[in-house]
Formats: sequence, structure tokens, C-alpha cells
Amino acid sequence: MEGLAEELLAELNCETVFTIHLGSMDIPIAESTVITWVVMAVILLLSIFLTSNLKVHDISKKQLFAETVVIKLENFVADMIGEEGRAYVPYLCAVILYIGFANLIGLFGVKPPTKDLNVTAALALMSIILVQYAGIHRKGVKGWLKSFKEPMAIVTPINILEVFIKPLSLCMRLFGNVLGAFVIMELIKILVPVAIPVPFSFYFDIFDGLIQAYVFVFLTSLYIKESMEE
Repeated sequence: MEGLAEELLAELNCETVFTIHLGSMDIPIAESTVITWVVMAVILLLSIFLTSNLKVHDISKKQLFAETVVIKLENFVADMIGEEGRAYVPYLCAVILYIGFANLIGLFGVKPPTKDLNVTAALALMSIILVQYAGIHRKGVKGWLKSFKEPMAIVTPINILEVFIKPLSLCMRLFGNVLGAFVIMELIKILVPVAIPVPFSFYFDIFDGLIQAYVFVFLTSLYIKESMEE
């Protein structure tokens, strides 16, 4: 168990890969940031490759695949958020792609950036800012402020507290599930032979990783729908 504790501490430790020097200021660049850049580069290069030489007629299999993925993903997210939140579908699609790729990168022996609490906190913060923006855009500033008094004025402190609880829950749920999968895998490796954990590794890296991306986007969509309700 001491070995497991050391492995867990190593996973929680956010290593600095290099430092950027700006005058008298030193900006440390963490491992999770570098891996995030790699994930972003992979998604960007795939997007450029799949969308090159687009045609209206006699489309290639590559273009057909790209169009199918985009349509399926947009419809999948749109079904969660509804027509009123259609404008936020591109952001939610980008988030689900990033979290999905970030979790799948663990298959290549790379530490997923979602194991860094700073990454999940940043994702949660961006989503909740979008949630509040959606409410203000839909209701106006006065209507948004009045919504904190619903259904009655006495619950106003609780509604205000929810603004901070929601990003915390999004952050800790994603971080906790990804880290929990790591702990379970380490326990399995201790208790059973080396060959047995392989199917479990595929489960946690692929199925569970994609489920976490879905849950994060689903909850964000739910919060946006709630903020836009009259």
C-alpha cells in the first residue's frame, strides 16, 4: 500500500516541464499544459486533414467521414441542450472532444491532463462563466438578477451559493473520477497477474474516459438550460 500511496502522490504532483522567462517573471509550464497543447495540436491537425479539398459533389470518403462526425456530434449535443441553446453547441462540442482526447491519451502511456486539478478547475470555470452569460443574454441583467430570488426571496443566498457550487462539482467530479480510475487500476495490478489488468485498462481509458466527457458536457448543458428558463 505504501507503493500505491507513492504512485498516487506522483500522479497528483504537477511537474514543471520548462519555464518561460519574461523579464523578471518566471512562468512555469506544467506537464498537463504541454499535454493539453499536444491534444489541441492533434485535434487541429485532424480537422485540417479532414476538411481539406472539400467538395459539393462527388465527395471523398474522408469528407463523408468528417461530415458524419460533425453532424452526429452536433445533433448529440443539441439534443442535450435544446434548440434555445443551439448557439452554445460549438463550445460544448469542443469541450467533449478535448476531454475525450485528453482521457484517451492515457492509452499511450501519457498522463492525462484531466488528472491535474488545475485543468479540471479551468474547464469548470469556463463552463460556468458560459452558463451565467447564457442567463444574462436570455433574460437581461435585471432578469438574471431577479432569477436569484426564485422561487422566493428567502432562497436567494442558496441560489447565489449555487453559482460557486456548480463549478466546484463539475471540477471535482471530473478530477475525482479520472483519479479514481487510476487508483482502481493500481489496486488491480497489485492483486492480480499482469495480464489480467489489460481489459480493465481499456475500460477505464476508453469507456470510462468517454463517459466522463459526456457527463461533463451533459451537466454543463443542463446548467445552461436552467439559466435560460423564464
